[in-house]
Amino acid sequence: MQRVAGGWLAWDLTGSAFWVGMIAFADLAPAVIVSPVAGALADRTDRLRLSVLAQVVIACQAALVAGITWSGGMTIGLLLGLELLGGVAGCFAQPARQTLLPGIVPRADLPAAVAVNSLVFNIARFIGPALAGPVILIWGVAPAIACNALAYAFASATLLVLRIAPEARQGHPASKSLVGEMRDGLLYVARHPGLGPIMLFAALAGVALRGVQEILPPFVDRLFQGGPESLAILTSAFGLGALASGIALAARGRLAGTTRIAIFAIAAQAIATAGFVSTGVFAIGVICAAAMGAMASLHGIAVQILVQSSADPAMRGRVFAVWGLITRAGPAAGAVALGAAGEAFGMAWPVYIAALLGLGIFAWGVSLAGRIATTLERAE
Repeated sequence: MQRVAGGWLAWDLTGSAFWVGMIAFADLAPAVIVSPVAGALADRTDRLRLSVLAQVVIACQAALVAGITWSGGMTIGLLLGLELLGGVAGCFAQPARQTLLPGIVPRADLPAAVAVNSLVFNIARFIGPALAGPVILIWGVAPAIACNALAYAFASATLLVLRIAPEARQGHPASKSLVGEMRDGLLYVARHPGLGPIMLFAALAGVALRGVQEILPPFVDRLFQGGPESLAILTSAFGLGALASGIALAARGRLAGTTRIAIFAIAAQAIATAGFVSTGVFAIGVICAAAMGAMASLHGIAVQILVQSSADPAMRGRVFAVWGLITRAGPAAGAVALGAAGEAFGMAWPVYIAALLGLGIFAWGVSLAGRIATTLERAE
């Protein structure tokens, strides 16, 4: 709900695709600096406590955005600063939370558990925008953002009742400086024959193809002449597509063939992305949005399954910090590039170029698929 409301608030304050892209950038880009620190910290501390603390900060950030917006004092600069704060907190929450999963389910169930975890997230992506549209239309953006503050407060409290295996909850004792452990984590991923290539592939694909989802308001307004209700429908379509693909991958529940899913999903996402800006017919845009959401979800869940199944447990927090950097900084960079290019050349042509880049990245990934699969799927 806050993602939809925040994007619409930026568009309402400025009428600029560039600033909508900058707000997405502010939420996602801190991962470049913060994620390596967050991952190293998650590997040497109580991961549950770190998750709760980070989520409390996010709840407070949402409450501030809602309160200032309700009072009429919000400016684009202030919104940018608060989104940076939320982005930093999200960088700490993500690796800490994801490293807890092996302490909750048996190893044999990890592929299905990762898919179910993503499935629940995508249910929220479907329901949240569907609620946000009517709330924004009737009461404005502040109540929609306030819902996020309440949700994170509830999530922080209920996280404390989880029963987690001690070895998964508590990271290892510090063996060297935090900077040294950050460096070790980055080198581990870079030198790993499977994790390094699949992470690089995901990073390039994220920059090329995820930006559209981060700056939807300009597309809604300029391509489809829609308002908040159209934005909510499109965002829900992304979530619904992701929900369907998440169910399929959760039911699949096995490791073999996951690498091919991660790579081929990018080709389908590139085609759907080009289709999204090829028409002014809203119904076709909704169908393409659902396909984009489904393929992005297939790719993301598949990569997470490969990481959970193959990463060294002592490095898992740092590996997921790199994954968090990719999933946050990649779309942020793509959003800024599309927003700036959209101001200069219109919204369609930059997306066509991004889709072509996505197809090129897919072709490169196909050449690596065999080596990645041999390394990362052998855990089964």
